[in-house]
Amino acid sequence: MKKKQRPSKWMTFYISPEWDGATVETILKQPLLISGRMINRLTRIKGIKLNGRIPWLKKPVKVGDHLQVAIRPYEKSDLKPQPVSFEIVFEDEDIMIIDKPAGIQVHPVRPSDQYTLVHGITYILQERGLDGVVRPVHRLDRDTSGLILIAKNAYMHQLLDRQLREKQITRRYLAMLNRPLSDTDGTIHQPIGKDPKHPYRRIVTPHGNLAITHYHILDQNSKGALLSIELETGRTHQIRAHFAHLGCPLIGDRLYGGDCSILTRQALHSAKISFTHPLSNELCTYISPLPHDLDQVCQTLQLKIPSKINEKN
Repeated sequence: MKKKQRPSKWMTFYISPEWDGATVETILKQPLLISGRMINRLTRIKGIKLNGRIPWLKKPVKVGDHLQVAIRPYEKSDLKPQPVSFEIVFEDEDIMIIDKPAGIQVHPVRPSDQYTLVHGITYILQERGLDGVVRPVHRLDRDTSGLILIAKNAYMHQLLDRQLREKQITRRYLAMLNRPLSDTDGTIHQPIGKDPKHPYRRIVTPHGNLAITHYHILDQNSKGALLSIELETGRTHQIRAHFAHLGCPLIGDRLYGGDCSILTRQALHSAKISFTHPLSNELCTYISPLPHDLDQVCQTLQLKIPSKINEKN
């Protein structure tokens, strides 16, 4: 049996002059953004240390003190680990950036679902002798390829989910249509809700949720268009439903009436993601080039792929 090689469960925060004189509880709630519920749990498990000792929450801190918090609890997943093929673009103790191939579901929806991305990450952790609960920060449809951000503990998921809700995470997609658009740049500002006539489809409806999609045409001709898309909101099937509403569904998107003659999955790729690392405050940007099948579609439609879409800027 493999020996557990656990990473440190402790995160260390050094007190700067800005926080001199604040209480331990203030540090936990403000710069560290730890919820009251998590503070209670950390208190019960003795998961808070100030200069190596268990402090009381109202104790003032001073410049140079170091506050340690056990934000990486040892968790065991209920999922059966299963091998799944994907690329890890970046990883540290708290996050993963995965480049997901098309055809892989992100997480199980039903108990019978197997070989999802989450199953695969759990398998990799087990191979390393680790336990852990995998928490996707956002979602990609089964047949959408590209980058997805994964949190490796509940605290990191809380911080990244906050960034997502406050629109501090930028997600750029590449999509292909089988006809050109009249506007080079545009914004689709239409609410999206469930289609009462289909259990899985979404439609633009006045009774739906706010949904905003920004797009820019990278290249187009009489055969089709290559678009760069950024989401301001993150509704289910947002890009697919919005462009279907315009009368130009994505190539290969059978659910929304797309042309499947040259591609049998929606031509949608999560190409770029940018966010601030919650612990280092470093701006992180990762890119994923078009996979082979979408590159082939561009060649078939004679669409040029600008070199700048593979740059981090």
